[in-house]
Amino acid sequence: MTRPRRRLLAAAAALVALAPVGAGSLLDLRTPAPKPADAPAGEFSASRAYEDVQVIAARTHVAGSPANDQVRAHLEQQLRGLGLETEVQDTVAPEAGQLSGAAGGATVARVRNVVARLPGTDSTGRVFLAAHYDSVQTGPGGNDDAAGTSAILEVARALTTGPRPRNDIVFVLTDAEEACLCGAAAFASSHPLAADGGVVLNLEARGSTGPVIMFETSRNNAKLVDIFGRAAPHPVGTSFAVEIYRALPNDTDFTAFLDQKFIGLNSAYIDGGAIYHTPLDTPETMDRGSLQQHGDNALGLAREFGRTDLTELRSGHDATYFPVPGGLVRYPGTLTLPLALLAVAAVAALGWLTRRQGRASVGRLAAGFGLALVPIVVAPVAAQLLWLAITAIRPGYAELLDPYRPIWYRLAVVALAAAILFAWYALTRRRIGPAALAVGGLAWLALLGVLLAVAVPGGAYLTTVPALAGALGGLVALRTRQTGPWPVVAVTAAAAVGVVILLPTVVLLFPALGMGMGGVAALVAVLLGLTALPVVDLLHPQAGGQRGLLALRARRLGVLPAAATAVAAVVLAGVGLGVDRFDADHPAPTHLMYAMDAGTGQARWLSHESDPQSWTDGYVDGTADVGDDFPGLGDGELRAGPAQPANLPAPKLDVVADATAGGERTLRLRLTPQRAARLATLHVDTSTATVLRAEVAGRPVPVEPREGKWGFGLVFHAPPTEGIEVTLTVRPIAGQVALRAMDASDGLDALPGFRARPPAVGVVGSHSSEMLAVARTYPI
Repeated sequence: MTRPRRRLLAAAAALVALAPVGAGSLLDLRTPAPKPADAPAGEFSASRAYEDVQVIAARTHVAGSPANDQVRAHLEQQLRGLGLETEVQDTVAPEAGQLSGAAGGATVARVRNVVARLPGTDSTGRVFLAAHYDSVQTGPGGNDDAAGTSAILEVARALTTGPRPRNDIVFVLTDAEEACLCGAAAFASSHPLAADGGVVLNLEARGSTGPVIMFETSRNNAKLVDIFGRAAPHPVGTSFAVEIYRALPNDTDFTAFLDQKFIGLNSAYIDGGAIYHTPLDTPETMDRGSLQQHGDNALGLAREFGRTDLTELRSGHDATYFPVPGGLVRYPGTLTLPLALLAVAAVAALGWLTRRQGRASVGRLAAGFGLALVPIVVAPVAAQLLWLAITAIRPGYAELLDPYRPIWYRLAVVALAAAILFAWYALTRRRIGPAALAVGGLAWLALLGVLLAVAVPGGAYLTTVPALAGALGGLVALRTRQTGPWPVVAVTAAAAVGVVILLPTVVLLFPALGMGMGGVAALVAVLLGLTALPVVDLLHPQAGGQRGLLALRARRLGVLPAAATAVAAVVLAGVGLGVDRFDADHPAPTHLMYAMDAGTGQARWLSHESDPQSWTDGYVDGTADVGDDFPGLGDGELRAGPAQPANLPAPKLDVVADATAGGERTLRLRLTPQRAARLATLHVDTSTATVLRAEVAGRPVPVEPREGKWGFGLVFHAPPTEGIEVTLTVRPIAGQVALRAMDASDGLDALPGFRARPPAVGVVGSHSSEMLAVARTYPI
């Protein structure tokens, strides 16, 4: 039996060994120091790039606005000043069949992409560096995506100072990404430089700080990932993130390139999500270390792809990969299932040896397996309940992607997960035994590894590798249990593998999913704890043999870790509530828009807030489905309240030509906003006609019938002042065809009845925040 003093020393030694492993894993996620403006010409300088950020994000510059024209002029000037072949692709996009089906109908936009080319010396293909230069209507886009745009300008400058690359490098600064990805769709589908495809590196931001994560790839990515691991100076990315993102409905410009069979990598920094798409997304909020990492990686990858034979990059499989201190581990995805099955076999062997040596019976091993499911289930549920309690106290969090200062809440979730794991272990250890619980925990990791290998192959490493390491460590410990410190060394080394793989995952999951899904991070934290159960056991007295007061004392000591972490969870959550208060610099987000029917003179305030905050409550007093009156706003109930009508004109709808033949009526129309509008929409009443074909600016658009009154819808972003020509071929049902025209601008300040927000009340990051919509029905 190990003496208590030796056991305590063993626990201390294990923790001392694991601490630097954990610290190294976290430090590896740090962003690099931003380089000064006088950095060597061939290097990326965040300070130089930041000068462009300040110009690009000087004010809100939504697609089609005069401010966006000024940004585009700056980009052209910078690229032409580098001696690059530069042009503006001015077109209407997307083509028929692309990216249709937005809330209001088929979506198109007038886009003006800035495209520049650095010719290669002996090109085997083209490398495209892409970012969007437009912003949302609610903020200047200091990070999203002035970060990517300015990084590309600085990468272009660095590349033009050295030898020309072998392959063509094309810099694509797209328009109307925030509206509909239409700029990228236009370039990828119709620009001559995109005709043969190529490798695209898309640069994005969804926050203000944090490591740049390569979170999405094209299919069969093994060779791309290998280059990423070798050429990116700060490679942070996981195949698990790629799998998750592929399953989500989210899109970036990268989606439009993938639709046209490009290959490539998509990267972004994502922490600090509270400012995303809000007026707070200014240059001042940017972490220049994140900008430096964006640029360092983009420059390194551009140079490597620039000298690579691009014809050899398509492989037959995806890679499994994840970050470790100093680099990126990667191996063929074809090994995923064999490794998962090997982990199962190793855990089974550990269970067999555990029983053979008399450390646990078959019944206890079965009980250990069953009971290990308890923390796996309870911890995520508890984390979600904790967040529900916090949002009940601070309802404004429901409108945020993440709190402004989330670190305290993140630590509270980790502490809560630890408390549940420690409490579960203290309550079951004496009856079931440490060995049975350790084997049971590893068995669940191995089983999850097999399930992931089948359903989400890129994420299987999260449990397969720790389970395999834990089983091998346990086998060594059992075989050497009488040989000095080697059992402790073996289980500590196995726990270190779990720390290296799972601790960064916990840290990255919080900004990726937000506190609203903190339960996922809690689950991974528990899995990390299960891999380290033999080390956790060292914090407890030797199992078995205690009687009377010794047994009582052992149980009390076993409860201490659980009690300490539970208290920590409560304290940390309380500190979060105390520190992260809404104020003028961190306002509570609210959503409000205004919609008026110019034909009837009826107006109303509308809000997406499910539980309106006090400021919003002053405008809305019930719910309404506005789909029939304002189909351009989409379907579904909104919070609504009466509003005073404003003296605003509806968009004008003129008939340019009208012809009927063979039971079909063809209407050539011109839809012209009568004020500065961000978008215009046109819908056809299904009770008056069925739309057979449609064209916008001479380009066909998808005709996909929608449910409800307005069976066909068209949304046009960045409409030109001269209006939009729309051709509809319909089969009439009634004598007249009823069309509903709407346009929308931004800004509510001049509206009658609007009261300015107090300093601590802000604007939520939404594409409809502050929207002012005016609609009218035209019978033709």
